[in-house]
Amino acid sequence: MSDKIRILLVDDDEDDYVITRDIIQDIPGRQYHLDWTASFDEALTRIREKKHDVYLVDFFLGAHNGLELITKAVEEGTTAPFILLTGQTDRETDEKAMRAGALDYLVKGTFNPYDLERSIRYNIEHAKSLAEIQTLNAQLEQRVEERTQELAAAIQKLENTNRILYDAQLDIEKALQKEKELNELKSRFVTTASHEFRTPLSTVLSSASIISRYKTTEEDDKRLKHVDRIKSAVQNLTVILNDFLSISRIEEGKVYNIPSTFNLVSFVKESVEEMQALVKDGQKIVFQHQGPQELVELDKQLLKNILINLLSNASKYSGEGKTVYLSTAIAPENVTITVQDEGIGIPDPDQTHLFTPFFRAQNATNIQGTGLGLNIVKRYVEVMDGTLDYRSELDKGTTFTITFPQTL
Repeated sequence: MSDKIRILLVDDDEDDYVITRDIIQDIPGRQYHLDWTASFDEALTRIREKKHDVYLVDFFLGAHNGLELITKAVEEGTTAPFILLTGQTDRETDEKAMRAGALDYLVKGTFNPYDLERSIRYNIEHAKSLAEIQTLNAQLEQRVEERTQELAAAIQKLENTNRILYDAQLDIEKALQKEKELNELKSRFVTTASHEFRTPLSTVLSSASIISRYKTTEEDDKRLKHVDRIKSAVQNLTVILNDFLSISRIEEGKVYNIPSTFNLVSFVKESVEEMQALVKDGQKIVFQHQGPQELVELDKQLLKNILINLLSNASKYSGEGKTVYLSTAIAPENVTITVQDEGIGIPDPDQTHLFTPFFRAQNATNIQGTGLGLNIVKRYVEVMDGTLDYRSELDKGTTFTITFPQTL
């Protein structure tokens, strides 16, 4: 995107054009070029030229309306963001705008230069992110297609003898199954990423827009409330990104077990103190170590990620005021770590799929999460040559038990 942002306003009211032009001229610190058209057909023609970075579209356009224009343009492949201008603030208008393909909507007569600048900037960045995801999706589709063609060629080549063909068919079937699993994983990734990123990004956008309305010291409490919402949303985004990056490193074989000798009790206490500040109101983490031995030889970073994931899950799926129990024990031949919560538990039919990437239990769909945490924990435990067991009872809680070999 160039330094000067090109905007196309589609509005059949010249007075609204003048008002919008004046608001844009009052935006500090950035250069804008505003074009205007009052015609539905001319607007569609200019949109097809793809010379603008963002489109401001009025809801009413004579015999047509802005939603029709946005829908038509999106169907034709326009990727630049649309912002709907409307005189209505009801939920129905919001939902219609989003279904049509608008990334945001502004209510006429209520927004100022800062509101408009923020909406334009956020939605251009959002559109860029969506375009990048679509590009990655297309690249993955191309890789699957190329791989399928290679496999087809391999089948043709290996038809010389029955035995070679039989062996090749087994390999190809496994490869096709792997490709199918990768394709399904890709689809789940795109769906999950789009859904999980949208919620915190919407929170940041709405809170940032509202903060600008509070200008007096008497409104500090309201302003701080929305600052906290933004911090929480950014923290959620960080967790989601870390999950995706962890899965990527595991899939690429870049996770290694690098043991070192350290005091397990001190290490776990530090992790508990770190997590205690992040749990729900009234929740507490109770830690207990059994036995006199405290030194272990394990990978500290992988163990830290395992503990944080399990304690975070225990807090997330438990109510306020509940207790999370963490215990450790060191025996001559193994190290045992147990995390027990008083949460919602895991339904029996879902337990078979508990460690499947992106899987969410049926009673957890309303709780934010990527469905990657337990898969990451299991694979980290396996990298460390450990075992992971669990037991769970619906509405009573879940217990995870990890056992590592002790080499000291």
